[in-house]
Amino acid sequence: MLTGPIRSQIDQIWNAFWSGGVSNPLSVIEQLTFLMFIKRLDDIQTAEEAKVEMLGGTLDRRIFPEGSDPKGEAYGNLRWSRFKNFEAREMMRIVDEHVFPFLRDLGESGSSYGTHMKDARLGFSNPNLLAKVVQLLDDIPMDDRDTKGDVYEYMLGKIASAGTNGQFRTPRHIIALMVNLMAPTPTDTICDPAAGTCGFLVAAGEYLRDTHPQMMRNAESRAHFHNGMFHGFDFDSTMLRIGAMNMTLHGVDNPDITYRDSLAEEHNADAGAYSLILANPPFAGSLDYDTTAKDLLKIVKTKKTELLFIALFLRLMRTGGRAAVVVPDGVLFGSSGAHKDIRRMLVEDHKLDAIIKLPSGVFRPYAGVSCAIVIFTKTGVGGTGDVWFYDMTADGQSLDDKRTPLLDDTKLGPTPVEQLTDEEHAKNNLPDILARWQALGAEAARPRTAQSFMVPASEIIASGTWDLSLNRYKEIEHAEVIHQSPAEIIAELRELEAEITQGLDRLEGMLG
Repeated sequence: MLTGPIRSQIDQIWNAFWSGGVSNPLSVIEQLTFLMFIKRLDDIQTAEEAKVEMLGGTLDRRIFPEGSDPKGEAYGNLRWSRFKNFEAREMMRIVDEHVFPFLRDLGESGSSYGTHMKDARLGFSNPNLLAKVVQLLDDIPMDDRDTKGDVYEYMLGKIASAGTNGQFRTPRHIIALMVNLMAPTPTDTICDPAAGTCGFLVAAGEYLRDTHPQMMRNAESRAHFHNGMFHGFDFDSTMLRIGAMNMTLHGVDNPDITYRDSLAEEHNADAGAYSLILANPPFAGSLDYDTTAKDLLKIVKTKKTELLFIALFLRLMRTGGRAAVVVPDGVLFGSSGAHKDIRRMLVEDHKLDAIIKLPSGVFRPYAGVSCAIVIFTKTGVGGTGDVWFYDMTADGQSLDDKRTPLLDDTKLGPTPVEQLTDEEHAKNNLPDILARWQALGAEAARPRTAQSFMVPASEIIASGTWDLSLNRYKEIEHAEVIHQSPAEIIAELRELEAEITQGLDRLEGMLG
């Protein structure tokens, strides 16, 4: 959790960009990503040099070579710790003419540090702005992984003010819920085919560090965590840079964050490669058949992106793999042949585990569309038993465009510090969802009038459309209505009048 002073320092950086003419929040975060990446490179080499000085030997990783770059500038001057002390115009010259070309060369050489920096450019020409931002960034204490990650997450939160750019940011408490529901393990291979800022992958990594700390003490599992566990795809180069930096600052050394148009490219290379998929992909309507990956069209013949993404998830998952993904409500009850086919596959060919209906305001102010979290397991041979339905009505924030927190920070999210009362549960359903999921056996006894309940697969199949909308199965508890004749009502009113008169007479006697 960031302290007030650190938040204030970040706000100052943000305001400096705005006053310096860089007003698009996505451009601000991109430039900050470049600068933090430059600082990170220097920090890595500084740490290596300190190790060599203490233990002897030679540098295992030398990012900044000895000597001079092709333009004659000493590589030492390209390091953050050196140029941060230069005068503003000299700093601008070094960073613009030497540091950024160095970053691009790192990218061209295929370095894990520079993969997403191949087209890095300094996006402003104000020396005083650069000097101010470098100084402000340098003043923020980011010595440990938690603080680095929190600082970047707080910066990413400001993308929300960019209007349509907010589509890249799923609410972090919804991500935390989905990660906790799926409970990643140290042996998982996790993928988000629409990674954006890598929020799902970051949350999965933090969950693993918190729940499986021994993982980082085992050489094999530690190597898997840093090099083979996390995979994210996106077709926006800015998002790739931001996502890669997000992962790096959260302590993942070499995540696989790569450029890919997930619905357009064939998936033969990594079909069946992933044991866990976490995603909230963008649903942009329809694609042309000509631009859609043919291996996906073999699973479901459709132009609808929301159905193609589910086909993609099934294609990428290994047998026994699990998925928790956000889909628009239309997937649950759409009447087209493709809608029915994809639902039939989930129910009859694989194992559908749960449908969690989200309130329509969860993604405001950017989208008011109703969505649900669908949880399923790829089996290829069926296996759906009872499907768990949960009607989430509150997520801890107001469901209007302001999304104001309704409870204290200690009572928000799926794992609050303090246990919630019944009244607080009405404002935040997330802890209840997680608790009931972890004790799913008890849900079978709950009536259809409850907030959560089970529906047998046979009933879903019997619908003929494999309808997965919660309202089809939920029952409403009606209050008993007593019908009375006018004469009975008049008689009751007269009895009530008599009781009131007697009461007033007694009160008058007591006062007299």
